[in-house]
Amino acid sequence: MKILYAASEAAPFAKSGGLADVAGALPKALVRDGIDARVVMPLYGDLKFKDTLTYVTNFSVPVGWRSQYCGLFKAERDGVVFYFIDNEYYFKRSGLYGFYDDGERFAFFSRAILEMLFYTDFEPEIINCNDWQTALTPVYLNLYYRHLDKFSRIKTVFTIHNIAYQGKYGLDILEDTCGIGARDAHVVEYDGCANFMKGAIECADKVTTVSPTYAQEILDPWFSHGLDGLLRQKQYKLCGILNGIDVDVFNPATDPDIAKNYDAETFQEGKAVCKEALQDEFGLHKDGSPVMAMVTRLVGHKGVDLVQAIAEGLLQQGIELVILGSGEAQYENFFNELCARNPGRVGVYIGFNAKLAQQIYAGADIFLMPSRSEPCGLAQMVSCRYGTIPVIRETGGLKDSIRDSGDGYGNGFTFANYNAHELYEACWRAKEGYWQKDGWPVLVKRAMECDFSWSNSAKSYEGLYNEVVNLW
Repeated sequence: MKILYAASEAAPFAKSGGLADVAGALPKALVRDGIDARVVMPLYGDLKFKDTLTYVTNFSVPVGWRSQYCGLFKAERDGVVFYFIDNEYYFKRSGLYGFYDDGERFAFFSRAILEMLFYTDFEPEIINCNDWQTALTPVYLNLYYRHLDKFSRIKTVFTIHNIAYQGKYGLDILEDTCGIGARDAHVVEYDGCANFMKGAIECADKVTTVSPTYAQEILDPWFSHGLDGLLRQKQYKLCGILNGIDVDVFNPATDPDIAKNYDAETFQEGKAVCKEALQDEFGLHKDGSPVMAMVTRLVGHKGVDLVQAIAEGLLQQGIELVILGSGEAQYENFFNELCARNPGRVGVYIGFNAKLAQQIYAGADIFLMPSRSEPCGLAQMVSCRYGTIPVIRETGGLKDSIRDSGDGYGNGFTFANYNAHELYEACWRAKEGYWQKDGWPVLVKRAMECDFSWSNSAKSYEGLYNEVVNLW
């Protein structure tokens, strides 16, 4: 089977979030299973490993009423072929998103994905598009390419990583920039806007999300950001597959960034050394207290407001707190101030530091993820891999991957409703569990032995792809 995985970012070449991890790891797992999976992404100005790219060809791509140059490059990594769409006007910038013309940039990219198939020997059976940046590809395929022999049998899968970002613009973008005339405008028009994601949900053969629970949640107005009506209508093509993590990258036995390597058999000694190194890094007391940590964007929907509400209470319980992240000023200021008032009890790093994040996963005892919504979430899986017990709210992928250990079988501590009291109670149970010196190592070992590898998720995707190929 031949799969073209279309994404606006992919690790290790360009990354701003979880999509890059998925686009880097899933095709690798598919290739291991004998599937010819290839990735296509933009050639950004600050793309990593540029010197490994080889030039393939160049061609023109229609963008509204004009044609734009498009260069095609490729590279191979871990057995996966990566294609890169090059246009310096659109992509030679610092950063990936957040520009005034993002709509035009990714309309060009969505169209170039199809145009490039005229110039390569790769003929995919399925194009798996991801998020709004590639959402117009199924639309263009159905409107303008389906009648050609080369495209007549190609199926499309559209994956929603976060429904909050839909690619919404004024209707005037359609004809002039996207090249979608008045006759076809209804395909992407939704609620008085041009909505790229709506077009993909309408046109793709299957719509997936990154966890089974999130697939159910987005049918509810609380989670859907306005698309619940359409998704309920298209529910017959909707399903959820839980993401995995790259267990080669996130491996405490080989991680070069942590103070001492360890595995599920040697974690007691290894984590003790890593915890001491983390406490030294942040100047924390070494009195045997449990260290609770968060590695997150400091924004409301990550549950930071709940942590803010209970932070003083946690410190009074004898817990040490470590926060890494950046985001809204109110939260950055709060944690900085909390740290200044509680030296030796609180450590804060405003910004993102990948090496320090690994040290936190390895050195902390308990990991907080009290999100209001979380399509999948990878940090809870990484923390389990490193033997750091997660405290999560039962939403999206958090609910699908973490089970409360109160029954003696779970791998973390969970709470259901979005309020500070329930989070506090879950943290209190985690702290009490930590002091049970016989039971805690059993829980840590169980968490470390959870299989969150991509090989499991890849099998589910393979089943989906087989189903899609035989749809019509």
